[in-house]
Amino acid sequence: MSQNTRDGFTSTFGVLVATLGSAVGLGNIWKFPALTGTNGGAGFLLVYLLATLLVGLPVMIAETMIGRAARGDAVTSFDRLAPPNQKGWIAVGWMGFLAAFLILAFYSDVAGWVYAYIFKAMSGSIATTDPKAAEAIFGELVSDPMTSLFWQWVVLGVACCIIMFGVSKGIEAVTRRLMPLLFLLLVVLCVRSLTLSGAEQGLAFLFRPDLSKITPTAILTALGLAFFKLSIGMGTMLTYGSYFRPDQNIPATAMRVMLADLTVSLLAGMAIFPSVFAFGFEPAAGPSLVFMTIPAVFTSMPGGTVFMTIFFILTAIASLGAILSLLEVPVAILSERFHVNRKAASLMATVGIGLLGVPATLSFGVLKDFTIGGLNSFDLFDFLSSNALMPLGGILLCLFVGWVYGPQRTEQQLTNHGALTNRNQVRAIFFLLRYLTPLLIILVLLHGLKVI
Repeated sequence: MSQNTRDGFTSTFGVLVATLGSAVGLGNIWKFPALTGTNGGAGFLLVYLLATLLVGLPVMIAETMIGRAARGDAVTSFDRLAPPNQKGWIAVGWMGFLAAFLILAFYSDVAGWVYAYIFKAMSGSIATTDPKAAEAIFGELVSDPMTSLFWQWVVLGVACCIIMFGVSKGIEAVTRRLMPLLFLLLVVLCVRSLTLSGAEQGLAFLFRPDLSKITPTAILTALGLAFFKLSIGMGTMLTYGSYFRPDQNIPATAMRVMLADLTVSLLAGMAIFPSVFAFGFEPAAGPSLVFMTIPAVFTSMPGGTVFMTIFFILTAIASLGAILSLLEVPVAILSERFHVNRKAASLMATVGIGLLGVPATLSFGVLKDFTIGGLNSFDLFDFLSSNALMPLGGILLCLFVGWVYGPQRTEQQLTNHGALTNRNQVRAIFFLLRYLTPLLIILVLLHGLKVI
C-alpha cells in the first residue's frame, strides 16, 4: 500500500476522539477512581498528574510521532526509521503486536461481561442489594463456558465489523459518535449521584488530600497508572499516529487526550462513589466494584434500573474504544506489511485473538485449576502484557527516539518542520525521553515484576 493512499483520520476532532477512545477504557470506570481514593485522594491525584507529565505524555507523543513520521504499522515504522545496520529495532513493533494480542485475549473477556450486564440490568435480573447474591450472579456468568465465550465473541465481532470499514469510515466514524455519548451518560450519572443524601462522603473519598497515604508504594502506583492509562507501549498510539494528518499538532493533541482522559476518570469517580457511600457500600476496586457493588448501589435508589443500564452502556462504550485501537495494531501489520486484504486481515486477527482468548475466558470455569507459575491463563496474559511487554516496549521506544532517531528529526516532526512555535516545549519533551522517562519506566517495570 502506498503511503500516499493510506487511509487516515479526516479531521482534528476525529483524531482527538479516536485517540481518546484508545486511552479511555475499563480502567477509567473502576481502577483510576478507586486507586485515587485509596491512595490519598487529591494528594495522589497531584502525584499522578506529575507522573503523567514525566512518563505517560512523553511516551504517547513519541509513539504518535514515530507512527506519523514513518506512515506505517507498528513493525514497518521501526523498519523505515531505524538505520540500515540497526534493523533489530523492529522487535519493539513486534512486542507491541504481541502485547495487543495478549491484552485483547483477556480484555475482550471482561468487556463481554459488561455487554452481558447491559441486558441483565434491563431485565432486572441483577437488581439485588445483597452483595452475596450479586457475587453469585457474577460467579454464575464467568463460570459458564458457553455464555462467557458467546459474549466475548460478540465483543470481538462488533469490533471486527467496525475495523473492516477502515480508519475514517470505521474507527473515526464510530468514535465521533460514541465519545460524546460517553461524556453525556457520565454527566447524567454524576447529576443523579450528587443529588443523593450522603454524596459528600464519596466526594471526600476522591478529593480530600490524605498526605499520609502518599508512600513510596503509592508513588510507584501513580507512575504505573500514568504509563498504562494512556494506552502506550502496545503499538496502539504508534498505529493511530500513522493515520494523523501532516499538519496535526502532536504535542497539543496528546495534551488534550490526557486532560480529556483524566476528566472521564474523575467524572466516573463522581458518578460512582457518592452513590457507593450514600448507600453504605465499600469502595472496592476491580471487577467486584463494577459487577457486584454497582448493581447493589443502583438497586438501592429510585429509578435504579434505568441508571444501572446507563452505567453498563457507558462502560461498554469505554471498552469498545480501547478494543478498536488494540485490534487495529495486528490488522495494520497484516494488511500493510504482509499485504493481506483489510477485511481478511480483520477476520484473521479476530479469530486468532478469539482462539487465544478461550483459555483466558475458561480460567474462571473449567480451566480454573490450570495454572502456569501459579497464574491462570487470564492472569498470565495480564501479567505478561502489563508487567513485562508494555513497560519494556516503552523503555525501548524512549531509547530509540532519544539515541537513534535523535533531536533534529524529533524537532522537525513535532514542530511540523517549523510551522509550529513550540520548539522549547519539544526540546523539553526530548530531554525527558532521552534521560528521565526511561528511568521512571524502569521503576514501573521493576515494581510490576515485584522486584521493588
